[in-house]
Amino acid sequence: MEANLQKYDVIIVGAGAAGLMCAAQASKRGRKVLVLDKAVKAGKKILISGGGKCNFTNLFIESEAYISNNPHFCKSALSRYTQWDFIALLESHHLRWTEKTLGQLFCDQKSGAVLRMLLDECQQVEIVLACDISQVALESDYVVQTNQGDFQAKSLVIATGGPSIPKMGASDFGLQIAKQFGLKSVGFKPALVPFTFSQNDIDKYFKDLSGLSLEVVMNCNGQSFKEMALITHRGISGPVALQISSYWNKNDTLTIDLLPGINAVEVLLSAQQDRGTTVLKNILNEYFSKRLAQRFAAVLISLDLSEKTLGEINQADLKQFGYTLNNWTLTPSGTEGMRTAEVCTGGVDTNELSSKTMESNKQPGLYFIGETVDVTGWLGGYNFQWAWSSGWAAGQVV
Repeated sequence: MEANLQKYDVIIVGAGAAGLMCAAQASKRGRKVLVLDKAVKAGKKILISGGGKCNFTNLFIESEAYISNNPHFCKSALSRYTQWDFIALLESHHLRWTEKTLGQLFCDQKSGAVLRMLLDECQQVEIVLACDISQVALESDYVVQTNQGDFQAKSLVIATGGPSIPKMGASDFGLQIAKQFGLKSVGFKPALVPFTFSQNDIDKYFKDLSGLSLEVVMNCNGQSFKEMALITHRGISGPVALQISSYWNKNDTLTIDLLPGINAVEVLLSAQQDRGTTVLKNILNEYFSKRLAQRFAAVLISLDLSEKTLGEINQADLKQFGYTLNNWTLTPSGTEGMRTAEVCTGGVDTNELSSKTMESNKQPGLYFIGETVDVTGWLGGYNFQWAWSSGWAAGQVV
């Protein structure tokens, strides 16, 4: 076998955001770099990101926007390769960008242009696609056996992401390699994913409202986000649900403020004084769409108040209704799972890795970057920035 081995300085498994960034950096240092990917096209997740417009980073990158068993781990890479560095790279390729809500940056020339830029940066890199790996072994160097030949390198970088969106070929390959070499991992869990609810809750709260959206504050496990919620035929989606899903565990309750910044009890008691002959649902029409106002008045508490005037509702019931508008509690039955999750929480345990280089502490020459590591960002470009930063950090040393 030795005679047929193709030799490189660095082998990177995964031609996604982190893998391509690492390859570009390593090749600029004169390293002979090989990237392997089982997909037939590099950067498939880049192409579908942001609805095809690639939300490539966020203006407000900070460690608090990342979930990890070690919240400090991401700080080193993020501070050494920042959102401004990636923006500068984009602009050096004459690409333009637009800021949307909450600091989210999108490429004006869309996702394909970002991928072309990365591939241009990898001109000195050999990329082998449709490559199935049968075995990874450590002899004097790392040996990767594949259907496209056998390859050897001193440095092996795992950049295979997590198992979300399996129809795109995603898997837990990174954790398999970590386990093979004795590294601990945190199990992958779907994140940035819509919630599903029991049929009883669907029928009671959401039936015939699919497609309606409203701005809410959603809370779970001490974390809260204020963004749009979207009612679906299976539950709740939209940015706010995706964000909070990363913090949700089975059987946890969500608390939803349907009127952010408004004290609903005060508003309703004041309206009861001044407009006692007005039907409750008509007051709610001023804050919600008619269909939502009708449904909330009918089912938000145990009493159907939809056709009652404010004057007909006793104050205790009105207070309870107002309180519920600001503190509606729901328990999802689950999420849409890996099938639609944008990312996963979990990954290779950060205690196993150097935060500066992404190298294994116990297995020299073995690196893990991007989503394969137990670092998961919020929705809005944070996960791409982790890919760029962790890929860059490993690329300086492999």
